[in-house]
Amino acid sequence: MQNNDPQSPGEAPTQAPPAESTTTELESLQVRVAELEASNAELRETVLREHAELENQRRRLHRDLEQARRFANEKLLSELLPVYDGLESGLAIEGGDFASMREGLGLTLKALLKVAENHGMAQVDPLGQPLDPERHHAVSMVEAPGQAPGTVVSVLQKGYVLNDRLLRPALVAVAKD
Repeated sequence: MQNNDPQSPGEAPTQAPPAESTTTELESLQVRVAELEASNAELRETVLREHAELENQRRRLHRDLEQARRFANEKLLSELLPVYDGLESGLAIEGGDFASMREGLGLTLKALLKVAENHGMAQVDPLGQPLDPERHHAVSMVEAPGQAPGTVVSVLQKGYVLNDRLLRPALVAVAKD
């Protein structure tokens, strides 16, 4: 025999939830969805604002770095202007004796060395010191009685260091063994 009853034996009859409970639940879910959408929109706006701020900071940093590169030598060059003026005024003098010109050149050289020193540059003048291949470049070996072998006996061209980094080695002549 067939049972046309939609319920099988042993199953409890199901009841449809009341319509009022479903409507309340639906309304609360809609309110929750609206709250989440508002929160999402707020977060999206915050992220966009932060992204724009980071982009502006990146542009400012790039502009500041470019300005720093363009004007990095400004202080050095402003300190070199008196040296330039001294050389220019020395060249403008007509005649004059050799001693005063030499004195003027000496003062100008001192001013130039002082500017370089203020910016971390120093001369390498190794006369009488042992040869240092890191800072000296030996161009010749000469007989030098009374000097220890490998000692710098003459400096053909002074070397320079900038904040302990070699800019140019000193060209030297060294005593033979």
